[in-house]
Amino acid sequence: MLAVAPALRAAELAENPIVRENQKAGTKDWLLTKLEPVRGNGEDDPWQRRRGIEGFCSHTSVQPGEKITVYVSADPASEYTLDIFRMGYYGGAGARHVRSVGPLKGTVQPTPEDEANQLVQCEWEPALELEIPRDWLSGVYLGKLKAAPSGFESYVIFIVRDNRPADFLFQCSDTTWQAYNRWPAWRSLYDWKENKWHTSVGAEISFDRPYSLYYNKLPAGIEPISNGSGEFLLWEHPLCYWMEKEGYDVSYISNVDTHADAKGLLRGKAFLSVGHDEYWSLEMFDNVTKAREAGVNLLFLSGNSVSGKIKFSPGKNGRANRVFGRYREDGSHYFRNDQELMGVSSYGVGAADWTCRAPDHWAFEGTGMKEGDAIPQLVGWEYHGPPMRDDPGLIVLARGRTRRYQELTEREYAAVIYTGPKGNFVFNAATCWWNMLLSRPPGAVTPARTDFKEEDPRVQRITKNLFQRAIKV
Repeated sequence: MLAVAPALRAAELAENPIVRENQKAGTKDWLLTKLEPVRGNGEDDPWQRRRGIEGFCSHTSVQPGEKITVYVSADPASEYTLDIFRMGYYGGAGARHVRSVGPLKGTVQPTPEDEANQLVQCEWEPALELEIPRDWLSGVYLGKLKAAPSGFESYVIFIVRDNRPADFLFQCSDTTWQAYNRWPAWRSLYDWKENKWHTSVGAEISFDRPYSLYYNKLPAGIEPISNGSGEFLLWEHPLCYWMEKEGYDVSYISNVDTHADAKGLLRGKAFLSVGHDEYWSLEMFDNVTKAREAGVNLLFLSGNSVSGKIKFSPGKNGRANRVFGRYREDGSHYFRNDQELMGVSSYGVGAADWTCRAPDHWAFEGTGMKEGDAIPQLVGWEYHGPPMRDDPGLIVLARGRTRRYQELTEREYAAVIYTGPKGNFVFNAATCWWNMLLSRPPGAVTPARTDFKEEDPRVQRITKNLFQRAIKV
């Protein structure tokens, strides 16, 4: 591979909107500092709603020039402010402040009653309508709500997307965030009647409601930073922070965009599945497969991905793709051909060290890793493994047996790479945790049963090797 002249590289970076954006002043004011105590009793109550201030947005993603509606409830009724931040690197601060709104008058909005299949959809009065400025760059935007006089805080979250050609399309795993969202209490995709971990067809869920805290007591302990942000700050922000620090040309999309906009996937040189990307529609699977066939590189920096099949439907307000549930009209609510796309198959809870099995492959260039060298604890919370795609060109980069908590299982994880039809490639890291060792941004949470206190230069170099090959720099 030819090296790029420094002067040419500098010129390319100067034209990169991500580089220009991250030269602007950042702030850590986006971090939540005061979480309302939960109103309830019992071990599981902390993972439910905080009524003091909570909200959600009318769309998962929106383009500059379009409008997004924010819905807010304050209980007790009180004034509140809204500060909006674009998430990125920004000199290490992790975000840039882009808009202040308020103070606004908050009211107590009604908690919805169950509909069919335990579906809850908030029909709240709008708090404000925001037209996205033309100069807002594609990214993940957090709106920080702060109630007065209590000082209680929470987030709303949305993605600004665009239509420009970009090196990387960063897909946020927001259908999975929503699948585990238990707002207002025990109303996730997993809650069905008295069963709190139902894994078959039953419940339906809606994007028209706030997000509660991180699901499944993961990470252990109460983490105020997550309140209202889905699971972005746990899974996606470390990759977002690192990519923007490194100056990669990246555009952000929602799972819903992957579902609804097949043509849009072709504007990227590489498509990124990030973190915990479990729930996909058949349309998502087909659209990403077509992108691969068209020559787009696919990088699954994720675990337990392309597992649960979902079917979208409109919300009560008529907006498309606001409700979904598990899909089983074809005999299974799990994908049974996930290895055909990802190279390996999807699994639930499992942990392992990530052990090198192909040290001479270009993905390991510059890492110094040898056969049997391992990156401790990198495999988890969930993972990918055999059976693999029937492809003689598929290469196993890392492989080993998994543990479920402390007990060794008979299952294996496998990180793989294979070549696509246009000389492109598909890489699968086989772990949810991959991005957590790329960077440790402000507010980074160390998950249970891990010791991710600092970045790992081997994970960083492997990722750089993959990204460089994907964009042919």
